[in-house]
Amino acid sequence: MAEVRAWHLRTNRRTAVLDDDPTGSQSVHGVSVVMVPGPSEYRAALRHAGSTCFVLTNTRSLAEPAAVAIAQAVARDLFELSRDQGFPLEIVSRSDSTLRGHVVAEVRAIDAVRREQTGKGYDAVLFVPSFLEAGRVTANDVHMARVGGAFVPVGETEFARDASFGYRSSNLKEFLVEKSGGALSTGDVHSVSLEDIRLGGPQRVASVLAHAPPGAFIVINGTEYADLEIVAMAVAEARDQGRSYLYRTGPSFVRALAGLSGREPLAAEDIWPAGPPGGHGLIVVGSHVGLTSDQVAFAIARGGLVEIALDVSRVIGPGRRGDYVAGIGARAAAELADADVLVSTSRDLVRGTDGEASLQIAREVSAAVAGVVRLAVKAMPAWVVAKGGITSHDVAVTGLGIRRAEVLGQLFPGMVSVFRPLEAAPEAVGTPYVVFAGNVGDEQTLARVIDLLSGRS
Repeated sequence: MAEVRAWHLRTNRRTAVLDDDPTGSQSVHGVSVVMVPGPSEYRAALRHAGSTCFVLTNTRSLAEPAAVAIAQAVARDLFELSRDQGFPLEIVSRSDSTLRGHVVAEVRAIDAVRREQTGKGYDAVLFVPSFLEAGRVTANDVHMARVGGAFVPVGETEFARDASFGYRSSNLKEFLVEKSGGALSTGDVHSVSLEDIRLGGPQRVASVLAHAPPGAFIVINGTEYADLEIVAMAVAEARDQGRSYLYRTGPSFVRALAGLSGREPLAAEDIWPAGPPGGHGLIVVGSHVGLTSDQVAFAIARGGLVEIALDVSRVIGPGRRGDYVAGIGARAAAELADADVLVSTSRDLVRGTDGEASLQIAREVSAAVAGVVRLAVKAMPAWVVAKGGITSHDVAVTGLGIRRAEVLGQLFPGMVSVFRPLEAAPEAVGTPYVVFAGNVGDEQTLARVIDLLSGRS
């Protein structure tokens, strides 16, 4: 990683990560997160050689045409900044490690902007969904998720049955063909094997990358950071030879590509150098995956939390949410004076008639959750936890008014990031904001987060 980091500094390179929800920074620390995209924010976040910046696009909550438009707009601004400031730029399209999102469409959108801005598209797209700390690994081109202590092909997990982004294939070559709707064939998808990485090293991997047909997708196998780090070194070698790559990844490859080291989980003194301020925290839960529901049930069963349920049926549809959300927000603010408060959407998942309709329901529910937070934060909670990707974005931007934040690190190895808001609503500046993906951890992880932030562990 020291060599990769030195390559970034030597070449004056920056890395920009278009993150389709706020959970992508779980493997990194000391980097900026731009919550509200804009050229001035990118310039501030990428002002130093070797800088890495996450840009929150929230495109996983959007229908494909809107997601493509946002990816193009952000990429266009970044390419213009790169040209104006005279630095080379790596762009990563970061998405879910369990393969949910606008995988092919967003990649194609960014590639189209590069053609528009430079006259040339990318030589290849590296597809690296690994999230090693959460047990998301790829071997023999098959992506697997650790479920209950065992590795399961991801197409056999609950994530593959997602209402908006469901799929069948666990083999990543077949997955890309499936998600392209026939636009890709198996001949358009190549791979770097574990044998290439572990026996051939950076030179062999660089050769595989260099000989891929123009515009090909290349699946990157990897089960540990050493695999991804060798690929990152190979990318540096290939880039020095004039090749260009776009990346569609989970969290882990961002760390390797940017040459960032790991760090130990955060302690209280890392979050509050002057000591915890006292007071109580606010937990908001929007994710509906089974693991989140189990975590919520465990945290509540221990006692010590004021639980407030947000009835999803009362916030769906035009004109439905105003007075109801105001009442929930006022109650949460009042209860924070005496206890930690957990606001959770009702656990019955409401689906639409198709994927786009399901996304619309998710957006309406998330907007209601953010409305509750906007009222509750006036009670100055000592910390805020948001559970779920779309929820985390809306709580940050709409609920807390965050425009830019710093990633301090994680509460567990490579999981559950803590942000320090730098530009935000006055009540939120400096308040630790914990971004907790819906699909990570075990049954007890949410309870452990609460204990860490409350000083009980």
